[in-house]
Amino acid sequence: MATKTKKSGVDFGKLQAELQGQFRNLDPKDPSLWPILPRVLLCVFIAAAVAAVLWFVKLNEYQDELHTEEAKEQTLKADYQKKLVKAVSLDALKKQREQIQQYVLQLEKQLPSKAEMSALLSDINQAGLGRSLQFELFRPGQVITRDYYAELPIAIKVTGRYHDMGEFAADVAKLSRIVTLNDLKIAPVDAKDGAGGLRMDATARTFRYLDASEIEAQKQATAASKGKKK
Repeated sequence: MATKTKKSGVDFGKLQAELQGQFRNLDPKDPSLWPILPRVLLCVFIAAAVAAVLWFVKLNEYQDELHTEEAKEQTLKADYQKKLVKAVSLDALKKQREQIQQYVLQLEKQLPSKAEMSALLSDINQAGLGRSLQFELFRPGQVITRDYYAELPIAIKVTGRYHDMGEFAADVAKLSRIVTLNDLKIAPVDAKDGAGGLRMDATARTFRYLDASEIEAQKQATAASKGKKK
């Protein structure tokens, strides 16, 4: 005797009708009364919307941070380029600095100290006498103090031949110390004043470096002057 077996299965048509029925006549003002499926879908939609808004806000923040970091990167690149140029030219700058220091030392060696000024004045006088010039005037003037050196003008008046005066000027220029002849005036000597020849009026200027006490006094005077102006 044969036994008939019932086919068991899901009625998709009925299931679809039930699902569609849950979305009918929904009250938009009170979602709490909705069936379970619409409420679940509403919660999923709201969560997705909130997540999208948060993602958009966060994305804007990331973009702002990205722009800031890009600006920093450009600044760092520019600083790097400047430092690279400085590093490349550093050796050349060091050499220039050494050359300048050597030049300054050479100039300082040509400037006598305060104690050596008497010997320098004697050398200038001997240079004139050695060229057979007659000194009518050899008068050191008032010392003029500069920032780092002092200047001594010397009024000179000599008589003699033109060639000897030229040799005297050359000898003064060859002195180991810096001496310049300024305001040169050459004129014939009156016959009543002597046996002819020429007279030269000039101002010899020599320079010396300031000692430590003079530099300190100069700084104090400058500071006092600035204080009075304020």
